Amino acid sequence: MNPEMALRLLLVAAGALLVAAVARRRGWPAPLLLVLAGLIASLMVPPVPLDSEVVLLIFLPPLLYSAALDSSYLRLREVTRPVALLSVGLVLFTMVVVGFVVHLLIPALPMAAAFALGAIIAPPDAVAAVAVARRLGLPRRTLTILIGESLFNDATALTAYRVAIGAATGTVFQLTGAVGQFLYASVVGVVIGVALALAFGWLLPRLKDALVENTIMLMIPFGAYLVAEMVHASGVISVVIVGLYLGARMHRQGFGTRLVASGVWKMVDFFLETIVFALIGLQLTYVIPKEYTGWQLAGYALAVFAAAVLARFVWVIPTSYLQRSRPPWPNVVIVGWAGMRGVVSLAAAFAIPEGFEGKDLMIFLTFTTVIGTLLVQGLTFPALIRRLRVTSENEVYEDNLGEAAAKQAAIQAGLDALNRQLPPDDEMDEITLDVVGQLRQKTERRAMSAWERLGGGTAQDGSETPSALYRRLRGDMVAAEREVFVRLRNERRIDDEVMRRMMAELDFEEAILER
Repeated sequence: MNPEMALRLLLVAAGALLVAAVARRRGWPAPLLLVLAGLIASLMVPPVPLDSEVVLLIFLPPLLYSAALDSSYLRLREVTRPVALLSVGLVLFTMVVVGFVVHLLIPALPMAAAFALGAIIAPPDAVAAVAVARRLGLPRRTLTILIGESLFNDATALTAYRVAIGAATGTVFQLTGAVGQFLYASVVGVVIGVALALAFGWLLPRLKDALVENTIMLMIPFGAYLVAEMVHASGVISVVIVGLYLGARMHRQGFGTRLVASGVWKMVDFFLETIVFALIGLQLTYVIPKEYTGWQLAGYALAVFAAAVLARFVWVIPTSYLQRSRPPWPNVVIVGWAGMRGVVSLAAAFAIPEGFEGKDLMIFLTFTTVIGTLLVQGLTFPALIRRLRVTSENEVYEDNLGEAAAKQAAIQAGLDALNRQLPPDDEMDEITLDVVGQLRQKTERRAMSAWERLGGGTAQDGSETPSALYRRLRGDMVAAEREVFVRLRNERRIDDEVMRRMMAELDFEEAILER
């Protein structure tokens, strides 16, 4: 990369961060504002072409890994069927529908190329949808389905895309060969992901150094992706599996590792997503093919956009009722409308081999579908959620109730740990009695704060000596409390989000004790 292009990218990043900062301060959806800003800027500045290798090797792995780390494996396991129907079934269905529509509209475009375009625009990018849905309080199950879809659908789409490109270039001739390639990429991606997950799951807790552990964790998504891609397996699946496994075992890491990791991954997500959405908008002048009239391009773009949106509804509505517990119809509508495409689709389009017939048109149609879904669906998504009155109010109450009960149980475990180490009250000196009193008071305040959220009040307390004694005894209590939170999470009596919220409180307290 020459210095001029590097400077241009740096200016794009700076401008994108400024736009994102304004959006955050105003409470606006940053991804949509960044796309709009990029579209406007593309008319005034030289084009900044999107490098597909940069997106697939630099942007995609850490974003997927961070989303997987922050997801709940247990919650995803509860929605395996709807996630599989969306991340595999819907992707293939959309590929076929869009492929046939494109082939009917543009007969000159080979069928394999039309299916390749279908595979490119099939996977939604749930970043914008999930950000809006979280802010507006969408029910947890619906959110989990959207997150699970976004974690796994790229693997299906990119594998199907490679098969279609191979068919178009003559390297894949039979359906059996295509299916075999698809199965190989998926299965080997899973095997590599599991192997790396077990290896890093064993290594990280033994390092006991927050900086080293987090530095390794920054490298993990790139390593998992590259190892899988080197053997032509799915790097996406490999990264997601490692992220889900390590995320479920973060409680085994030190408190410092968790505190640093939380800040690091929030910053990485914000920075990469900001640049990605700005780059999407900046592609406008770069993707317009010259051999078609404006009316032709507009007609093709509208047809492909409509096919992608309608295909999702045609698939989502009937398959939603194949689940064991039938979701309310407003939730089904919301999942159907949350089909915003993103940078992975554009990266795949730009990665089409040079000389491929119809490449310029395929890039243009991918771009218009991405922009169309981000702006049309993205801008109307908040209004749709409010209009359908879909909320998570019951879940908030249940979470607060579960948190209060879990804290009470954990506090009792901490007090038991304290009492096991103390002699009877009449045998303790004044300093020990004072420190124990402080610990019990502090614990009582924590218990009451949880119950107060429900309008009640209950409490107890516990802890130890001036500095060394206090840190040692409170450290034992924190460890006991943390074990209770993990056990209740594993028993599904509290949700992962509730556990993480309470674990964060303990982590901060432990960090203060360590100071």
